[in-house]
Amino acid sequence: MRVLFLSRLFYPHIGGVEKHVVEVSRRLIKLGHEVTVVTEILPQQFKIQNSKIEGITVLRVNAGRDGYFKKFRIWREIFKNRKLIQDADVVHAHDVFFWYLPFRFLYPSKKIFTTFHGYEGDKIPGFKAKLMHKIAEKLSHGNICVGEFLKKWYGTKPNYVTYGAVKIPKFKLQITNKFQIQNSRPRQDFGGQAKQKILFLGRLEEETGIMEYLKALRLLKEKNYKFEVTVLGDGSLFKKAEKFSKKHKIKAFFKGFVPNIDPYLKKSDFIFTSRYLGILEALSFQKLIFAAYNNEIKKDYLQMAPFAKYISISPNYRILYDQINYYLRHEKKRNQMIDQGFEWVKNETWKKMAEAYLKLWKKN
Repeated sequence: MRVLFLSRLFYPHIGGVEKHVVEVSRRLIKLGHEVTVVTEILPQQFKIQNSKIEGITVLRVNAGRDGYFKKFRIWREIFKNRKLIQDADVVHAHDVFFWYLPFRFLYPSKKIFTTFHGYEGDKIPGFKAKLMHKIAEKLSHGNICVGEFLKKWYGTKPNYVTYGAVKIPKFKLQITNKFQIQNSRPRQDFGGQAKQKILFLGRLEEETGIMEYLKALRLLKEKNYKFEVTVLGDGSLFKKAEKFSKKHKIKAFFKGFVPNIDPYLKKSDFIFTSRYLGILEALSFQKLIFAAYNNEIKKDYLQMAPFAKYISISPNYRILYDQINYYLRHEKKRNQMIDQGFEWVKNETWKKMAEAYLKLWKKN
């Protein structure tokens, strides 16, 4: 089968959608399928442009700057390469169905599908966002929703609901004080005097709760907890977060985006993250997870997920602090959450995800 994926960004750019597309593509290629990805050209700092990546053919189009005319530039570039559509057995858009909109009518019999990966930044979806989702749904032959919350907030009727996937670590986790940690350095229980390693995963934006996490850490510091936090991610709040940490003498290391977070996950005791991919990756490393939300859609994004019972979810930094304090003092409860979370996530594999795509395409 010849598969054509449409994705705004793609590897080596870092992000949840990018990882989703590349991992599914890898599995499809292993099964003997051909995969081409059409994506926007990367900024100059990325050396890779048009290329073959692990057997995936990548076409990068120059869409220009954001604005009203951007969609016309994208349509022009895709039209120039319309043979990709003609040759494909399946076209599948990842959020960017509008890229394909005119071609839906130019090639009415061509199978087109959509994956809805999330919601627009920090906003409650308005009429336009809901309308675009509904148009994409109606004009697609089928769709996958990443999250049950999309059904409630956008009225989408998915063929499949997923929360992403992970590759379970192959190393044998060592256990210290019933806490699954990679390094063998002995540690006291939380609440003792051993310094704990905390990891934040996500963009440094309001929506991911970076400032709420740091405010909770300020309270922990005031209670004489010993810790250090490593922040993996970048965004508009980078300088604000860094300044806050220095002001309150929080030992924080801001690393920006990193291509491989596994070494950091191995060495961390618990994780701050509120996006599906980060949560699943932390669960796969058997870590205690704290997630924060700042509006009703993010609340449903987290609480309607099947893993909600295996993580701590908080609406603000004070409750987040209380939750951290509680779980760090209740070993049995936190280890139960960790174990149950791992039992759930170990079945959420990329192979299973690729099979869901194939079932969707074959059924419709």
